[in-house]
Amino acid sequence: MVSQKTTVKQSTKDIGFTLEDFAALLDKYDYHFSPGDVVPGKVFSLEPRGALIDIGAKTAAFIPVQEMSINRVDNPEEVLQSNETREFFILTDENEDGQLTLSIRRIEYMRAWERVRQLQTEDATVRSLVFATNRGGALVRIEGLRGFIPGSHISTRTLKEELVGEELPLKFLEVNEDRNRLVLSHRRALVERKMNRLEVGEVVIGSVRGIKPYGAFIDIGGVSGLLHISEISHDHIDTPHSVFDVNHEIKVMIIDLDAERGRISLSTKQLEPEPGDMINNRERVYEMADAMAEKYREKLREKLQGQPASMILEIEEPLSDDYEVPDDLEDMLAATED
Repeated sequence: MVSQKTTVKQSTKDIGFTLEDFAALLDKYDYHFSPGDVVPGKVFSLEPRGALIDIGAKTAAFIPVQEMSINRVDNPEEVLQSNETREFFILTDENEDGQLTLSIRRIEYMRAWERVRQLQTEDATVRSLVFATNRGGALVRIEGLRGFIPGSHISTRTLKEELVGEELPLKFLEVNEDRNRLVLSHRRALVERKMNRLEVGEVVIGSVRGIKPYGAFIDIGGVSGLLHISEISHDHIDTPHSVFDVNHEIKVMIIDLDAERGRISLSTKQLEPEPGDMINNRERVYEMADAMAEKYREKLREKLQGQPASMILEIEEPLSDDYEVPDDLEDMLAATED
């Protein structure tokens, strides 16, 4: 009787290579994995601190529980199921035991950044709950990523510390994956929404919210417009402080709406029946505001007849979009736990 070992030897001899050749051939076609690769894998075993995943390597790969989601996960069963097949990101090279470390979190981050870049390109308005505040502003989550709203871009009468749990409409200011900076504006979203109900040449009532050397910021229905010093009066003005006080209610006319930058430009100069009335006879300015605004709109229509819409009057120094962020913003946004 011919033994099985003799049969195997005879078979390999017949096809032209030995068992050693066959083993070498298997090694040649063994998969090689590198950090940064995204590979399919099957959940082999759920462990208390992670899971073992079969990705076709010689040794089952391991995914720690903290790498299972962009959000906090306490146990693997919240994300994975036995025998489930899905994509995994190779996080590290093989350790001394030949085991690779995997991540789902990295895949979710890459896709989230891709999504917010798309939203920024579309100039989309997003909504998110404030989950924390700090010395510089408020923190929110967009597509699972942590975002920061600078204090200067929060337009609400609610105290910053009381914003936690409140949902805000937001526009994108900065999307920078390399620096892990996702910065948003509540003010810009409100201005855009308000702009949909405003028109150039419209007279509105506002309250002086702040005064700077270059002009006054006027609150009109929850959004801020700039009354530049050059648009206060036809007469020369040394400083807006000589004309206005904070919290004073005034009538102003809208002279420019810039939805892209979230800016509203205002004027009282265009409402003056006579040069200097804003300084010497303000009540007359307010009484004749609607009539003067109609004259302004008529002149504007004549000026723009046959001209592109970009001819709309602009102020010399519009509201700045500058904002400040804490020095450790990157660390705050990169944190994985609240």
